[in-house]
Amino acid sequence: VLDITLTARGKSGGDPIPMAGIPYHSLDNYLGRLVKNGLSVAICEQTGDVTNKGPVKREVVRIVTPGTLTEETLLDAHQVSMLMAISEQPDTFGIASLDVASGQFSTILVDNVDALKSEVARLVPAEILLSEDSLLLSAFPNIPTRTRAPWLFDESQCRESLQEHFGTAHLRAFSIEDQPAAIIAANIALQYARETHVSPLKQIQRLNLEHSSDTIMLDPGTRKHLEITTSMNGDEAHSLFAVMKKTGSAMGTRKLRTWLQRPITDTNEIARRHTAVANLIHQAQFKRLQPVLRKLYDMERILTRVHLGTVLPRELDRLRASLALMPAVVGEIDSVNSGPIQDIANTLSVKTQSLELLQRALIAEPPVVIRDGGVIAEHYDAELDELRNLSTNADDFLRQLEKRERNATGINSLKVGYNRVHGFYIETSRTEEAPAHYIRRQTLKATERYITPELKEHEDKVLGAKEKALAREKKLYKELIDALQPELELMSNIASAVTELDVYNCFAACAVEYDWCCPELVDEVGINISNGRHPVIEAMSSEPFVANPLLLSGERRMLMVTGPNMGGKSTFMRQNALIALLAYTGSYVPASSAAIGPIDRIFTRIGASDDLASGQSTFMVEMTEAANILHNATDHSLVLMDEIGRGTSTFDGLALAWACAEHLATTNRALCLFATHYFELTTMSHSHRCIENVHLDAKEHNGKIIFMHQVKTGAANKSYGLQVAELAGVPRHALKIAQSRLNELEQTDELATQFTVDLEQMPAKQEKDFIATDEQDTHTPSVNAPQLDLFAVDNRISEYVKHLTVDDTSPREALEHLYTLKELLQS
Repeated sequence: VLDITLTARGKSGGDPIPMAGIPYHSLDNYLGRLVKNGLSVAICEQTGDVTNKGPVKREVVRIVTPGTLTEETLLDAHQVSMLMAISEQPDTFGIASLDVASGQFSTILVDNVDALKSEVARLVPAEILLSEDSLLLSAFPNIPTRTRAPWLFDESQCRESLQEHFGTAHLRAFSIEDQPAAIIAANIALQYARETHVSPLKQIQRLNLEHSSDTIMLDPGTRKHLEITTSMNGDEAHSLFAVMKKTGSAMGTRKLRTWLQRPITDTNEIARRHTAVANLIHQAQFKRLQPVLRKLYDMERILTRVHLGTVLPRELDRLRASLALMPAVVGEIDSVNSGPIQDIANTLSVKTQSLELLQRALIAEPPVVIRDGGVIAEHYDAELDELRNLSTNADDFLRQLEKRERNATGINSLKVGYNRVHGFYIETSRTEEAPAHYIRRQTLKATERYITPELKEHEDKVLGAKEKALAREKKLYKELIDALQPELELMSNIASAVTELDVYNCFAACAVEYDWCCPELVDEVGINISNGRHPVIEAMSSEPFVANPLLLSGERRMLMVTGPNMGGKSTFMRQNALIALLAYTGSYVPASSAAIGPIDRIFTRIGASDDLASGQSTFMVEMTEAANILHNATDHSLVLMDEIGRGTSTFDGLALAWACAEHLATTNRALCLFATHYFELTTMSHSHRCIENVHLDAKEHNGKIIFMHQVKTGAANKSYGLQVAELAGVPRHALKIAQSRLNELEQTDELATQFTVDLEQMPAKQEKDFIATDEQDTHTPSVNAPQLDLFAVDNRISEYVKHLTVDDTSPREALEHLYTLKELLQS
């Protein structure tokens, strides 16, 4: 992992003790690599007095793990490092998520493994805690998982521990008093964080119980297909998050990611967010706010380190700068007299004593660490100033001493200097001329260094002053951190308010730059979008994006979407899901207007590939996703089904696609966009009034296909598969073979149609016999089947001959039958 050499240091039982070392100053680099690989690192430091004789006491002062990071050098500024604990109870999973770096702590209850995996996909934990006897130990192979002793999951013990931490007699204030699974998960996460930080973590004083019904549920596949925070290849570059990342601060960026990952169902809160965005757009404050917000530092994480006592001087300087910025932020939004923006302005206007304290205590640009001092400002502490003056005046003394000794000895090259090892010294290369009262201190290659009684006396005085000044400064720094504690909650509220403002400002900037509209959330089931666009493709493409409408309602619940490959079916489906998601996030949406009804879940089944790790084929993955949708979709769910049934035979695929569509339309009654190349499915609109056909238009010109990307009413009349293959670079010879075979298949299909017409024109007795025979022989496909075997010409001949009634056939009819059979043989 670290690519360092393994050596040995000493022996134990006669065997060498393996040892590998790294430079102390490079710790953060190596520590980051270890944690990124899912490992935990125990840090031991000297805690005893190093001036005393004998062994120095050492203790573990911190265990660094992927899910409990608070160190700035180890954290991703734009990503939450989340610790998750899971407790398993009968019929219930309790999930606790804790971000130690910001103090955010919440629990949620789910009732099945699919819902559990959806929460894991939403929260993206850096580390998961499970019981040693958990059934989920192999459920999350890509996330570092730690096991805890089963006895730690005792409900009564966990309840008492949480009550002690929060200083309460019960847990009703956190809404988990009667939720054992939530209590256990919360305590497991909190105790683990306390152990790894070797700290009580008293700054964590809030625990929020979330409810599944508070959010639109998105399973892992949906998050992946919609590319909300990462694209299909796993990076952030072409995701919705990347397009919308116009926040000024790291805090705002993390909040934006959280909101996109968790669209909510509380229409009052959504309306509040829309109002905030509208206010910023109306008076164009967002343009002036952006440069101010970019000056903000990560107050959330700095305040956590203040509470832990690990905050660095440079970080306190950043906290000071951020607090000092609040009047400028308020100045840009104080013209808004009502609504959420005014609430934020009121919070940011609160004066803090901490800002005045930091302005007095710290120098203008403090160093990164306190180790060498130089952090506390002049005139902050009289004792420190006195000690510093003594040290400063020492330089004047040394200059005067050097001048005096040069005159006394006549050695013009004589120097008076200082180093940490030997202290003060007089240095000369003309050793034979050194006075007798010079006492040799160090011999170098070409010079000697000496000390005199006078210089030794000054050394003791100055070095004592420097040590005392550094000790005094460290003591003052600790007292400064302690003095900030009473206002931590107030400063946290300020940080939260300015973070929320940052996201609103981001939404406003996106709305104006991309020409998005404010969506309307309505009570009626359905989605009505005018001129909808895909937010990511439109933003990243240099070509104009073709906007398309969408209308789904209680009576029109499913659109059967047909059209050529590359025609835009998947884009059309995804864009509407993203528009719905953005609306329930509180953002404006890429459309000229949008009215969206209640949505409880968004499902997608778009594309599939082999899952080699679990031994599942492409078709198995596809069917698993389809089964999840059919089991869980409701009449308030939005479902995107793309090309279901492709991974098996034509008949099987068509039958499964038909069954899925019918189940969604009649049993689930979900709002559904169902894309397919099985044109037989377009006939479902005749028997199901809630299904309508639309297609993505394309034109053919001089043998070339032109994709119009426009959604039009009705089914497509051609798939343009060969033209798309030509665009993909399929060899011309192969295309000629494909065209020839296509012509043959189309002739066969025309004959099948002819048989159906002939059947309708049969005499009554002959038709009756034909139908009766067909009903009796369940193994023989009917000529009225939706699709015949494309290569079974001989079967068609045998079927045709089998149903001829020779005794009732006239000579002319017999001749016509012969002509038909000849055509079959030639085709």
